[in-house]
Amino acid sequence: MKTIVAKIGIVTVSDRASVGAYEDISGKAIIATLNDYLSSLWEPIYEVIPDDQPLIEATLVKMADELKCCLIVTTGGTGPAKRDVTPEATEAICDRMMPGFGELMRAESLKFVPSAILSRQTAGLRATTLIINLPGKPKSIRECLDAVFPAVPYCIDLMDGPYLQCNEAIIKPFRPQK
Repeated sequence: MKTIVAKIGIVTVSDRASVGAYEDISGKAIIATLNDYLSSLWEPIYEVIPDDQPLIEATLVKMADELKCCLIVTTGGTGPAKRDVTPEATEAICDRMMPGFGELMRAESLKFVPSAILSRQTAGLRATTLIINLPGKPKSIRECLDAVFPAVPYCIDLMDGPYLQCNEAIIKPFRPQK
């Protein structure tokens, strides 16, 4: 049997990190978290790009359509600042939105900071790719992924994607009994 390596896109959206003004710790936090969660083989497809809606859209389309990522996780650009346009870019290229992801992430973040209501995290589907927008802080990234990731493998199953196996001592995915 051929082993399928899941391709997962990680996109950091930051004007300053994209020009090297500071190190991208958020994208690396996503990779570290996914390394903790996943016991199946996966390949990160990693990009750091500026807060530019056409570029964000083009990057997401390329990762979904050309590179065939089953999952794309973004960080940054979800706040109320004028240049925070990651949710708009995601919505523009998705076939269907998955509002429950954003609702749960905000609810989880509210347990830690009252400013979580300022976050506009969202998620959506483009063909057979799940796209999730996360906040920019590594601590918030982990909190949000801990909340929503149990549903991610089953969502990917439903879209005929690769079977993601998890380290169940770290994160237990939900899959209905057959």
